[in-house]
Amino acid sequence: MAAPTFLPLDDVRYGTAEQMSPLIRRVIAENPSKFTYRGTGTYVVGHGDVVVIDPGPRLDAHREALEAALEGERVRAILVTHCHSDHSPLAAWLREQTGAPTIAFGPHPRPAPGTDPIEPPDDDVEIEESTDYDFRPDVAAADGDVIDVVPGATFTAVHTPGHTSNHMCWALGEESALFTGDHVMGWSTTVVSPPDGDMAAYIDSLRRVAGRNDTVLWPTHGPPRRDAETYVTALIEHRLERERGVLAQVRAGRSTIPEIVEVLYADVRAELHKPAGRSVWAHLEHLVDQGLVGFDGADRPMLDGTYRPC
Repeated sequence: MAAPTFLPLDDVRYGTAEQMSPLIRRVIAENPSKFTYRGTGTYVVGHGDVVVIDPGPRLDAHREALEAALEGERVRAILVTHCHSDHSPLAAWLREQTGAPTIAFGPHPRPAPGTDPIEPPDDDVEIEESTDYDFRPDVAAADGDVIDVVPGATFTAVHTPGHTSNHMCWALGEESALFTGDHVMGWSTTVVSPPDGDMAAYIDSLRRVAGRNDTVLWPTHGPPRRDAETYVTALIEHRLERERGVLAQVRAGRSTIPEIVEVLYADVRAELHKPAGRSVWAHLEHLVDQGLVGFDGADRPMLDGTYRPC
């Protein structure tokens, strides 16, 4: 796939608002991790009247940095890409402080009982991102809705399910820019974790973004991508290549996710095999939908299921 772009640690300035373009400023939260890279980037768009995108996690330092960045500004809308706990929690505080409405696709659905087996945690290894189930937007936006509350900064909602079912990118027409949340990250591939994460939807959404002709992608994590079509096309091929590997392992007689992970992720530290297993689960769901893989013992593909070729 296309090479990731890394932000040198010396170039990360926590607690300050950096001017990224004529309309866009970014404040990076000091919450680095294997999911967030150097941290969550909150975007402030406009001057005087502004829109805030992904207010970020509940960190006192990040809240104080946003307060400083927004001093003298009038927040007219709070856009949220999705409800993981590094993106949406500070939206409630910002709404209370400014009166601006929160706008998103909708809340994150809770998994149906029995669809997501709970695994015992490994020391220091998170299995996936935690979810802000409390977030419910004031305005539920649909794909194609236009948010025109700030002079010279017009946003269009672009629904991109896959990473989560409620993931929404936001297109800024005046700069031919797309704020991609976690759908496209500037430094890594994206976690797709069932039961809410959906590989088929994710690949379809990537194809949609690749065909949009945006000049620049602004991820919540990592640097901007100014090679949008090339980069996103490479992400698609990376996913399809991984899926071909999963199918080959099933056809070779490996019937469980741990068996497949042991082969496909042999060069990855063993303590990260459980998170990798969730990605394999998503690929298996997609292969089942295509009629290439079958499963036994349940009414849907499961993390602890048994798989066979069709």
